[in-house]
Amino acid sequence: MVDLRGLEYVAPNLTVQTINGTASTNFYLRGLGFNDFTQNNMGPVVTYVDDVAYPYSTMASGLMFDMADVTVTPGPVGTEHGQSTTGGEVKLRTNDPTDTFHYGASQDIASYARSRSNAYVSGPIADGLSFRLAGQVNQGGGWQTNPLTGAHLGDANSWALRAKLKWTPDARTTIMLSGHVVRDESEVVGAVPIARLIGSAPIPSVGWTQTEWSAKQPFTRLIGRQDGLKPSEDNWFWGADLHIAHDFGPVTVTAVSAFETEREGEYTDQDATAAAQADAYRTIAANSFTQELRVANSHAEDRLQWVVGAYYQRSRMNQNFYFDYTDYLPARGYMQVSTFGLNQEATSEFGHVSYRLPRNVTLFVGLLHEIDDRGLTGLTSQIYGGRTLNFHGENTAAAQFAGQVGVSWQATRNVLLYYKMSKGFKPGGFTANNTQVQGQLDPFRPETVLTYELGLKSDPIPNVLRINAAAFYNDFHNQQILGTILLPNYGPLSQLTNVPKSESWGFEGTIDLHPFRHVFVTQNIGWQRGIFQNFPTVNRAKTNAYYAQTGVWKAINDNFSGVDNGQPKLTLNGQLDWRQAVSHDYAVEFGPNWVYRGAQAMTPGGTGFYRLPPYFLLGAHVTLRPASDRWQVTIYASNILNRQYYTSGGQATTTYLYIPGAPRFIGGRVSCGF
Repeated sequence: MVDLRGLEYVAPNLTVQTINGTASTNFYLRGLGFNDFTQNNMGPVVTYVDDVAYPYSTMASGLMFDMADVTVTPGPVGTEHGQSTTGGEVKLRTNDPTDTFHYGASQDIASYARSRSNAYVSGPIADGLSFRLAGQVNQGGGWQTNPLTGAHLGDANSWALRAKLKWTPDARTTIMLSGHVVRDESEVVGAVPIARLIGSAPIPSVGWTQTEWSAKQPFTRLIGRQDGLKPSEDNWFWGADLHIAHDFGPVTVTAVSAFETEREGEYTDQDATAAAQADAYRTIAANSFTQELRVANSHAEDRLQWVVGAYYQRSRMNQNFYFDYTDYLPARGYMQVSTFGLNQEATSEFGHVSYRLPRNVTLFVGLLHEIDDRGLTGLTSQIYGGRTLNFHGENTAAAQFAGQVGVSWQATRNVLLYYKMSKGFKPGGFTANNTQVQGQLDPFRPETVLTYELGLKSDPIPNVLRINAAAFYNDFHNQQILGTILLPNYGPLSQLTNVPKSESWGFEGTIDLHPFRHVFVTQNIGWQRGIFQNFPTVNRAKTNAYYAQTGVWKAINDNFSGVDNGQPKLTLNGQLDWRQAVSHDYAVEFGPNWVYRGAQAMTPGGTGFYRLPPYFLLGAHVTLRPASDRWQVTIYASNILNRQYYTSGGQATTTYLYIPGAPRFIGGRVSCGF
C-alpha cells in the first residue's frame, strides 16, 4: 500500500474513493460513509496517524510511508480514545526511533515511468535520546492522454518527510516529538464521460485511458495559474505532535497534542471535455489543533482494565471554489467563485471498563459524551460580470452520548466469542459549494447508529488455519448522505442531507490458511446489504429524464423507502504465497493476489450508468531475499488482465462521469535495510 486507496484491497467491506480523481478521499466502511466533495465535514470514518485524529481526510494524504502497521476498526468507536464516529476508524502507525542504529532505502520503478523512492535512518543520539528520519519521493506513472492534443496526464510529483525524536529520561517516561511535511504537485486522474444528461450534443468518444480537458486562458488568469494548466494538485500539508506518557505505578497518564495544517490548490475539469462546462479550481486553507489526555491502569494482567480521558479539537477552514461555465450555454455562460469560512470546536469525555470474570468471561462497557459546535461564515457566490450573492452565516451544535456494552468469552485456548452493542454519534454540518439560495446552507442534522455485532476470533488448527469473522446489524437515524435538490432554471445539485431511517446488515471474515509446507493463503470476505426505510428526496434520474424530454426543470420527488443503499454487496480480496528456500542463503516468495468489488450505486436508487459496474483485478509478485533479510528484490504486476474498471462516478452539469482505474502496471522494487 502506498496511499489510502490501497486499504480497500486488504480490508473487508471497506471502500475508499477519490473525489474526482484527486488527493481527497471518501471512506465507506460496512456501507457507512458519504460523498463530501467540499471536504469541510467530519466523515463517519476517521483516519488516525500515530494516535492523532485527522478531522479532514485530505490531511492524511502522502503520509503512508515508513509504516509499522495499519488497523481498520469498523463500527462506532471513541470510548477509549479520540472522537466518536459512526462508521469506524483507520489507524496508521509509523515506525518509531530505535535504540540501535538502522538505515535503509527502497526504489520502485514501474510502467509509465513511475518511480517511488523511500529512505530512512534511525538510531541513538545520546543516552535515552533517539531519532528517526524518513522520506518519500513519487514521480511519474501517468497513464492518461488527451485525444485532442496528445497531452499526457496523471504523473505523480510529490515528496514527504517525517522526523521523530524520542526521549526516555527514565524507565517510566516516554516523550515523543514528531513532525512531517508533504508537498504534492501531482496531476490528477481525469474522468470519462458516460452519458449526456443535458443537451443533444454527443459526448466525447474516448478510450479507457483517455480524457479531455482544457483550462481556458481567462479562467487560468482569474485563478492566478499558468496557461496550459493540467488537472492537478498544488498542495502543502504539515504538522507536529507531542506524545507524553508516564507510568506512575498503578496508572499510566498519556497526553497527545497535535497541530495539522492543509494548504490546497486543486484544478479539475469536472465535465471531462474541452468545453468549459464544469471546470473547477479550489483553494483550501485549514488547520486543526487537538489535545487528548488519557489515564489508564498500568498492568495488563489485572482483571479490571479501565481508561478515562478527555479530548478537545478546534479547526478553522477557508475555501474558495472557482467554476468556469462559459461554454455551458444558455443555462449559465459565466465564471463564478464561491467562498466561505468554517469554524469548529468539539470536546468529549470518555471512559471504558472491562472486567475478567471466572471461566474466561469478560464484561466491558464504554461511554462517551461529545459536544460539537460549528459555524459557516462569510459565504458569497460571485458571478464575474454579473451579480454577487451574500449569504448570512449558519450554525449547528450537537451534544450527545455514545457508548458500547458487551461480553467476550474465551471458550477454548484458540477460540474467542464476543457480542457487543454500540451507539455511535457524528455531528451535523453544511453543504457549502456552488450555493445559489440561502436554503442550500441549512445544516444537516447529526447522525446516530445503533450497531449489534457478534464475532469470532479463532485458531482452530494452530499454525494451519485462522478464522476471524463478525456479523453486524446497523440501525441508523438521520444517516447523512449525498442527496439531490433542484434549483429552478439552474438544474439538480448535490446536497448533504439526512435519511430519517435506514438500516444495513452483513458479515465479514478473514481466513488465513497454511495447508502445506510452502503455501500461505489469506482471504478477506465482506458481504452487506442495506436499505432506506424512509428517504424522501428528489429523484435525480427521473428529473434529468424529464428535462431531456421537455427542456423544463421540474423536481420529480420520490421516497426511496425499501431501496437498496447502493453500496457494494460483495467485496473479496486475498493473496496466495509460495515461500521456499532455494539454497542455504536465499529464499523466494511468489504468488497471485486478487480483488473483487460488487456494483455500487452512485445516487439513491441508481440504475444503469448511475451504478458503477463490478470489477475483478488480478496481480502477482515474485520476491527474492537472503537469509539475513537485509535486502529483497521484487518483480510485480497489477491488473494483469488489463481490465477496464471504474472507481467512482458523479454528475457534472451536462454529463455523467466515471473515474477510471489504472491499467496494467509491471514493475520492480529493490529494498535494503541495515
